Formats: sequence, C-alpha cells, structure tokens
Amino acid sequence: MEVDAELRERYEGVTASIAAAARSAGRSSEELTLIVVTKFHPAALVRQLHALGVQHIGENRHQDAEPKARELTDLPLTWHFVGQLQSNKARAVTQYCRVIHSLDRSSLLRALDRAEAPVEVFLEVNLTDDPGRGGAEPAQLPDLAERVLASDHLTLRGVMAVAPREEEPRRAFARLREHSEAVRRVAPEAVQISAGMSGDFADAIAEGATHLRIGTAITGNRPSDR
Repeated sequence: MEVDAELRERYEGVTASIAAAARSAGRSSEELTLIVVTKFHPAALVRQLHALGVQHIGENRHQDAEPKARELTDLPLTWHFVGQLQSNKARAVTQYCRVIHSLDRSSLLRALDRAEAPVEVFLEVNLTDDPGRGGAEPAQLPDLAERVLASDHLTLRGVMAVAPREEEPRRAFARLREHSEAVRRVAPEAVQISAGMSGDFADAIAEGATHLRIGTAITGNRPSDR
C-alpha cells in the first residue's frame, strides 16, 4: 500500500537512531522490540505502519484501542496496552491485547487472571516519590511477581516504567534496571524491560531496555487530545 512520505521518513529516522543507540551501548538492535504507540491516530495509519514493517502496536485507552484492533484483525499485529488500566476493563482489553505493560496492583492482577485469556504482563514501577503516580512501589514488586507466577493465565515478562519529567532519564532507567534485577530474583525468566519513549529511548537502551514505546517521533503530532 502507499505510505505517507513523512511517516516513512520519521520511521526510518527513528529506527536508525535506535540502531545507533544500541551500537553505542554495545548491544544489537535485534535485541529490541519497537512498539509504535498510535494513541488518537486512526486505523489507516496503523495499516501504513504495518506496511513499513511494524509488528507491535501500543495503545493506552481501551475505548480507542478496541475498535481499532477490531478493524485491523486482518493484520498480523501484536497489540500492547501501555496505559493505566482499570480492573473493570481488564476482561475487555484481554480480548485483543496480548501484552499488558501496566500491571501495578493485586486487584488488576486478579481481574486479568479471571479473564481467562493468556496474557503477558510487565510490572509497572513508580519511579517517583508521589504515590498518586501510576505504578507499584518498588517494595511491592517481589510480592506482585510471586502472584503473577501463581496465576493461571498470566506470564510475567519483566518491568516497565516512565521516566519522571523532573529527573534525568538515564538515572531513572538505571533505577529501573535495579528493580528488574530484584524481580528476576523471584522470577528469573522475567528479563525484559519496557522503557523509553520518543524523547529518551537512547537512555533506556543504554540501561538495558528491551521494549521501546515510541509514539510521536514516528506517528507525528496527535490529531486531537480527546
């Protein structure tokens, strides 16, 4: 299909930057999963992204993601839910999302497990001192990890976080790496780290990120903030 020239240019620019950051960190870009976050963008843009080679799509609002995923069932895409998830929407989200990046509390864990759909999960970590921010407190991670391991339908992949705006990203991602190591002491196979967005993915790669959640650097400006 025909792909918008500016979209292609942005995508190729970001993938080149990812490869360069990986080389600088002594890593291979093949270790990295690029998730393009298409918040507020239409299904037509996702089709163009797929034509460019994108296989992983991220969304953070169920009401936007569900109809988009339903419209694109003909494409072999993996859908990732990367936003805060209410427990009462867990079952609906598992109908189209294979990976949840924002598991941060036991009530959500139970709701996801009750949905009886095989789902891969990341434990979201709050890297700030503000308890009102999304994510579990670091001290809660081992217990959450054990609960995921004991669940019937969830597979623990690793940890996820957003770097605080008030902090240098590299420092924040270094702490996330430490939290990843703590989780791996409970769940040795949970080696993945979901970190890095449009403005800080190079720092995330340097600190061991395996999954990058990149939006506007590839998609361009959002059509609206509904």
